[in-house]
Amino acid sequence: MITLTVSQARQFMLLKHGLLGDYKFTGKKGAFDFIRQCGCIQYDPVDICGKNAELTLQSRIKDFSKNMLDELLYKDRKLFDYPDKNLSVIPVEDWPYFERYRKAARENAKRYPEIKTHVKNVRSYIEANGAICSNDIDIDGGFFWKSAIHWSAGNKLSRSALEHMYSTGELVIHHKKGTRKYYDLSSRHIPESILNAPEPLPDEFDHQKWRVLRRIGAVGLLWNRPSDAWLNIWGINNETRNNIFNALSEEKKIAAVSVEGLRDLLYINKDDMPLLNAVPQNPDIKSRCEFIAPLDCFMWDRKLIKKLFNYEYTWEIYTPPNKRKYGVYVLPVLYGQQFAGRIEAVCERKTGTLIVKNIWYEGNLRLTKKIQAAVDNCLKRFAVFNGCKELNCFIKD
Repeated sequence: MITLTVSQARQFMLLKHGLLGDYKFTGKKGAFDFIRQCGCIQYDPVDICGKNAELTLQSRIKDFSKNMLDELLYKDRKLFDYPDKNLSVIPVEDWPYFERYRKAARENAKRYPEIKTHVKNVRSYIEANGAICSNDIDIDGGFFWKSAIHWSAGNKLSRSALEHMYSTGELVIHHKKGTRKYYDLSSRHIPESILNAPEPLPDEFDHQKWRVLRRIGAVGLLWNRPSDAWLNIWGINNETRNNIFNALSEEKKIAAVSVEGLRDLLYINKDDMPLLNAVPQNPDIKSRCEFIAPLDCFMWDRKLIKKLFNYEYTWEIYTPPNKRKYGVYVLPVLYGQQFAGRIEAVCERKTGTLIVKNIWYEGNLRLTKKIQAAVDNCLKRFAVFNGCKELNCFIKD
């Protein structure tokens, strides 16, 4: 049994994510390396001060710019968009592992035989004209369908056909303009050796083990409890999850970790043991300030964050205005090994201004000049990340 103090558990997770000390990841290569380490980062189209995937990377990657992620996705084709933990950005080398989801989408389409003709027409149009969005091709009529990998879609036929072909893997997202997606044939952008590779783990339980192990590695430490960290792993329930953890333990792919003050054991991917073993030898590591994305993989289990960091965070974007405690799009503020507070910032693109509407510091925080200077420096970097030349702060508290 591995036993850690709360401070050691915090330090391990932060070091794993490259959020403590000197930057572990740099530039476009660093962005790819981090995504590969996590397996996926979550995508969300809302762009108040950067989209979630971009926000996730800017907190860890030295000299990160938004175009780096676009290049990795749509120029270098080292990444692709597809549902993993909801819609995500995934290394293209993992394409074969998601064949069961594409197969399910193909099976699901048999319930809607009328879409076949429209798919054929869309395919012919793309073959002749290249990447398109739903506005580029007009198919009369509306269509409601429920996809195997989307919650639902009730759209005009052209969009439904494109989303179906994307679900089955026939199409990939070629690029995006804002929130609008443009699709092209997968065969034009994914190497045949990957595109047509057999599913590596055809057995359902083996696939679930792979997904769970991947999520443990993405967060750093996780417990065997219901959690948002397991979202979109099909077939996961309490019994299955228990069996998976038992199997991974027997195969020595994970190790149990006891953290002082926590009733539940946490688990670590065995590949991360060298980093964990180094933690007690580095009690003091340089602190820095970072703004964390609302759907950041570090935050996938917010109950665990509450236990380890004594920090409670709710993304209030879908909370009714009269029930919001803070704001619409508020980011956690991390300083060193603690959460210092949260910030609401808005990028005003027409004027190139980053507007800080408020910063709420934690009640137990002693706001020193050193912490204030770190927050100010982080704000300057955040303005540059958002392409803003001006920084205006309107702090209420």
